[in-house]
Amino acid sequence: MQAKTFTENARRAQIVRAAIETIGELGYAKASFGQIAKRAGLSSTGMISYHFDGKADLIAEVVRDVLATSLAYMRERIDAVGGPAAELRAYIESNLAFIAEHPVEITALLESLRHGGGAGGAVTAGSDDWYHGAVDILETCLRDGQRTGDFGRFDPRVMAITVRQAIDGIHTELIRRPGTDVDAYAAELVAIVERATAPD
Repeated sequence: MQAKTFTENARRAQIVRAAIETIGELGYAKASFGQIAKRAGLSSTGMISYHFDGKADLIAEVVRDVLATSLAYMRERIDAVGGPAAELRAYIESNLAFIAEHPVEITALLESLRHGGGAGGAVTAGSDDWYHGAVDILETCLRDGQRTGDFGRFDPRVMAITVRQAIDGIHTELIRRPGTDVDAYAAELVAIVERATAPD
């Protein structure tokens, strides 16, 4: 039973990875089960249907997978620094670095969120939970920094939303201007945030 579970989990992961690459390169509309099965090296689309309860289920897993990967990437870098100000800087830099280094994953995530919400709203609901959770984490970091004197006086909720929206704004910018220097964008955003949150 354990061997079967391991094999099934590996197959699910293989299908999810193939779906990410297919959506990321071809777009949501062209990411048929046939295309995903071909990329995954499966003999038929039946293997996808065996592991996932329709396309909405697979797309929801794509969103969960990309978000989990990005959070692990960021957490490693945030945990390597100490203090609210350094953690905020690492949060911004690592988030934007992941976007720059994983264009296929980011495109798959955005395409999935844009088109996958119509099937019962599960994908959109999941992304909303993630967004509000991310803002809550930022708000907590900012409040902690105000208590320790690392940050000045401002509304931490408004600042948290501002930072999150500024990070997410790079997605649209990259669509319109693919050559955008994400590192420069990150450096400028960090500078702006540091000035806005500096101790009084």
